[in-house]
Amino acid sequence: MTTRQQGAPQDPELAMIASFLAECLPFNTLSDHECSAIAAQLEVTYYCHGQVLTAAADDSGLRLLRSGAAELRDGEGNLLDRLGEGESFNLSGLNEEHARVQAVMIEDSLVYRLPQADYAALRQRHARIDLFFRNQRARRLHGITLQEHTPGHMMRPISSAMSADVLTAAPTDTIAAVAQAMHARGVSSVIITEGDALRGIVTDRDLRSRVVAAGVPTGQPVSAIMTPDPLAIDIDSTLFDATLCMTRHGCHHLPLLDAGRLAGIVTTNDLILSHNDDPVYLVKQIARQSDVAGIGAIAASAPKLLLQWVDAGVQAAQAAHILTAISDAVTVRLIDLYCQQAGPAPVRFCWLGFGSQAREEQLIGADQDNGLLIDDSLQEAHRPWFEALARWVCDGLSACGYPYCPGGVMATTDEWRQTLSSWIGTVDRWTRSPTPAAVMRVSIFFDLRAVYGDAGLCERLQQHMLREASRNSIFLAALAANALSTTAPLGIFRRFLVERNGEHRDTLNLKKRGVMPIVDLTRVHALASGVTAVNTEERIDALIACGSLTDADGRNLRDALRFIMQLRIQAQADQLRGAEPTSNHIRPKDLPRLAREQLRDAFKILYDAQSAARLRYRAGL
Repeated sequence: MTTRQQGAPQDPELAMIASFLAECLPFNTLSDHECSAIAAQLEVTYYCHGQVLTAAADDSGLRLLRSGAAELRDGEGNLLDRLGEGESFNLSGLNEEHARVQAVMIEDSLVYRLPQADYAALRQRHARIDLFFRNQRARRLHGITLQEHTPGHMMRPISSAMSADVLTAAPTDTIAAVAQAMHARGVSSVIITEGDALRGIVTDRDLRSRVVAAGVPTGQPVSAIMTPDPLAIDIDSTLFDATLCMTRHGCHHLPLLDAGRLAGIVTTNDLILSHNDDPVYLVKQIARQSDVAGIGAIAASAPKLLLQWVDAGVQAAQAAHILTAISDAVTVRLIDLYCQQAGPAPVRFCWLGFGSQAREEQLIGADQDNGLLIDDSLQEAHRPWFEALARWVCDGLSACGYPYCPGGVMATTDEWRQTLSSWIGTVDRWTRSPTPAAVMRVSIFFDLRAVYGDAGLCERLQQHMLREASRNSIFLAALAANALSTTAPLGIFRRFLVERNGEHRDTLNLKKRGVMPIVDLTRVHALASGVTAVNTEERIDALIACGSLTDADGRNLRDALRFIMQLRIQAQADQLRGAEPTSNHIRPKDLPRLAREQLRDAFKILYDAQSAARLRYRAGL
């Protein structure tokens, strides 16, 4: 039975429908007036359990489930999707993606239908709505935000803090002339240019360390002491983007480019010196501490930073980059302090970060995952130096708020403190005999990054790992099996599969059930394709670039990861505000309706990605 809604937008029945629309994707992006207008255009239809709709018999338009549930199946009977209350479908559009799609009602259902002409007009009026429906099966997370934020201070454009009056010099100008110009202008840096091209930068520190301290004649060209090809960012970036760049790379002067041309410069003074809890300031202060207690006191500011970023609408990936940069700074300072006490290292070495630290995806509460990579020139007499280093750093990290790894993945254990040749031998054993224990270690170890020391050692080890992994289908299959062992937590009718017992009853672990399956799956694809990137989003971008993932699949997987990470970081912020221990658990029933639906969509994308991987690595499995 079908009825057409009639009456003025203020009628109680239409007001109720408009209110329902405002809670459904993508109508939540529309004004109240627009939702009321659409409500007046809707037809209401009741369908019985088992009733089938096809595009051929359909009078078209967009259907929105008010109650009940439906399955979408292709012409071969394969299940494409299950839809519940608040979800919509357009069979004509779906048939452009799959042949002979039909909707099967699996419950008695009440359905709102927006006629085709009204549906087409809506899409034409609103580009965001059109984008949402352009690819119906993987549309919902793309361009739809979890929560609207009022931009905070850190999301302002960098142009609001930059200096446009930049002192420049040519590479052939003398050091003396450049120093005199800096003194006359009262600035701490000069940009070296050739025409419109950015060639280098010279700062007050360079003049002290590279000229005065080194006894370099000031008549030499400034190119002899400049930092060539300095870091620079686009003028359209935000204050947060600049802060992130300066924090990660430890620089204090950042040129700004507009279409490749020098447009200005920002310094740490421009950004943060009025805020003692800014991350650039924190990293700078960590590097000045003389003991573990001092480092820990500064690192304890990280939770406060997280709250500020969430309130400002900062994305989880950006926040994770800076939290990782802070943990890197703590590690580096601890190693420097040890070297001051114990003397320089007897041979070259590299302190490795594994897991989330390597991927630059750390949040609050991350535990330690680290190791030592030592040059093959190591002698027995040198081993105590490195054993003591590992104890000092791991104990120091624990004291600064980074718990010991429960699985012992730390440089304090012999297994995670080896020479380059020993590490290569270990990798060879793991890849040739992929036992469950080896696969678990590999899942941690193959996300690695040089945090301190000789990065060349790390690069050589990583290249060997990629060569061995990419040509071993049995090993890749074992990794895939491990990655697929934790499935997306969705049951029948897209219901969340939550914990049933214990202290976390009725909750979902967003890290274990959402983030890590995406991370693990992306890692397998990256190893199979020889991708050197370690950060998960960078891996996805590289996999799209090399053709291992389609643009649509890669974009959807990235959107799912971003959404789950954003939920995770917001949950941690709420826990911090409530003075609760931070965790990765949330109660789906406590989420706003839209967030619950988007989380279901994210898990559906994960489910599809896992199904595709199961087919891809089927031969090895």
